[in-house]
Amino acid sequence: MKKVIHLFFLLLFIIPQITYATPQNSLRVHFIDVGQGDSILIETPDNQAILIDGGVPKAGSKIVRYLKEQQIEEIDLMVATHPDYDHIGGLIAVLEHLPVRKVLENGEVHLTKTFAKYRFYLFKEKIPVQIAQANDSITLAEEVELKVLHAAEEDAENRNQSAIALKLTYEKIDFLFMSDVEAEQEEAIAEKYDVDAEVLKIAHHGSNSSSTLKFLREVRPEVSIITYSASNDYGHPVGRVINNLQKVDSQIFSTAGYGNVVVETNGEQYIVLPEMQPMERLMKRIKNKE
Repeated sequence: MKKVIHLFFLLLFIIPQITYATPQNSLRVHFIDVGQGDSILIETPDNQAILIDGGVPKAGSKIVRYLKEQQIEEIDLMVATHPDYDHIGGLIAVLEHLPVRKVLENGEVHLTKTFAKYRFYLFKEKIPVQIAQANDSITLAEEVELKVLHAAEEDAENRNQSAIALKLTYEKIDFLFMSDVEAEQEEAIAEKYDVDAEVLKIAHHGSNSSSTLKFLREVRPEVSIITYSASNDYGHPVGRVINNLQKVDSQIFSTAGYGNVVVETNGEQYIVLPEMQPMERLMKRIKNKE
């Protein structure tokens, strides 16, 4: 327990120094703070909106509110990386409140009430669903491409191993979204694709299943985003992942420490815009418990 507490405070006080110029004609990637889960909003330069995952069901109202604050009136593409509770739960509220033009998922079925409700809304709203295949490429806008690096596998041992992993490219700037894939999938992806990227969404909330040093050396991320709740019961993120990120000189941002984290780029340069600084976040958390 002491190690977990120590690691949490270490992350709070690792304050990266980002000095890039503010971009024009920008693409914006929002890592939304949904607690223990994933939710990522991509806004393209021509104002398309792509939503990747939605956290747990109770995060749904926050996501809808956040989308409205960003003046998002429609989701052009919704991606459900895999049917786990902490990835599709909040998508239900989005489907209830905003029109969604298309959904990309891995095609797996999960026999839970959350998954059944999610699929019900897809059926009710007659939203077309595309099953992701590795190497699929989606052109989102001029010079903006979303590529599927990994999708469901027949021999997968669990749902995480079948999660959709994506690479987003805007001219010279790349993002990797690793969902919850494990070390075996990371290795296979790195062997097949160019995984070099400026910004990496760390797999599985920084758990011990992923983020090997070998993989991180292939990616060479300048910035790494870890999505997790400070009060999670899983020990996320583990010390090994943090140590590996430090070995590759990656700057670390977490939704637990910084709240919502936005990365904005014009395709040449980028800037990281956290909602708050870690000490401010900590004081807010303490105040809310009083």
